[in-house]
Amino acid sequence: MELRQLQYFVKVANKEHVTQAAEELHVAQSAVSRQIHQLEEEIGVSLFMQKGRNLQLTPVGQMFCKRIENILKDIDKAVLEVHEFLDPEKGEIRIGFPHSLGIHLIPSIVAEFRKKYPNVRFRFKQGMYPSLIRDVISAEVDLAFVSPFPEKNDQVAGEVVLTEELFAILPPNHPLANEESIRLEQLKDDKFVMFSSGYSLRPIVWQACLEAGFTPKIAFEGEETDAIRGLVAAGMGVSLLPEIALFQTNPLQPARVRISEPRITRTIGLIHRADDKLPQVAQSFRTFLLEYFGLDRNTPVGS
Repeated sequence: MELRQLQYFVKVANKEHVTQAAEELHVAQSAVSRQIHQLEEEIGVSLFMQKGRNLQLTPVGQMFCKRIENILKDIDKAVLEVHEFLDPEKGEIRIGFPHSLGIHLIPSIVAEFRKKYPNVRFRFKQGMYPSLIRDVISAEVDLAFVSPFPEKNDQVAGEVVLTEELFAILPPNHPLANEESIRLEQLKDDKFVMFSSGYSLRPIVWQACLEAGFTPKIAFEGEETDAIRGLVAAGMGVSLLPEIALFQTNPLQPARVRISEPRITRTIGLIHRADDKLPQVAQSFRTFLLEYFGLDRNTPVGS
């Protein structure tokens, strides 16, 4: 069984088409077909079945593919670790984060880190809370910023690096727009612009409204902080956003008002796989981040 056979097999499994797989691999279609045939002969099973013009994994093929994908990831990681050992300042850091952190925080952090390590590469992956957790567990990323910090998950470890206050954002002509602070219950009759289901800010805002004695009336839902801010600024409703998501990116801006009661916050955690050692370059980045957020650089991994 050769490494090339396994790589071709996974590519065909993902594309479900030999021709498309061959194009991405930059090899002849016949070479891919031959390698798959030899692999099936060697292990004594059919890994694919024809479905129309496409190929589909057989049940045993699905089981085999999951194992092989993990093996190939381990091989890629081993090669990366060797390169980092030879020159840890030229490695690659794979980091995940929610959209709200991509506006200002992530660019600021990366720019600061690259002053010291200009040759380090970054691979970014944005996502919602569940997908970021999955990406860490499956080793798609080395580190991820998530909110809220996952207190009960044995598969990831990390630390809270930031606790943010949430502010009310209101249309500029709202009666409360010029107030220094308000109570959340004062917005009970307003319509809310909320994040869609699956975004971590939605349950935080929803629970805060319930604690303030009302169920929010939803006028619109969005998936990006820019969209939420824009809809509020256009008078479509009110919302709550963390301060880090309130950096101005366009001329149309809502009013920002502090909420005095209840005080609403969210935690932002930096997580990694609990049972795995970080690559050297990623560990250097983690140490930098702990110092950046004013945490003890000797904080043990998994604390």
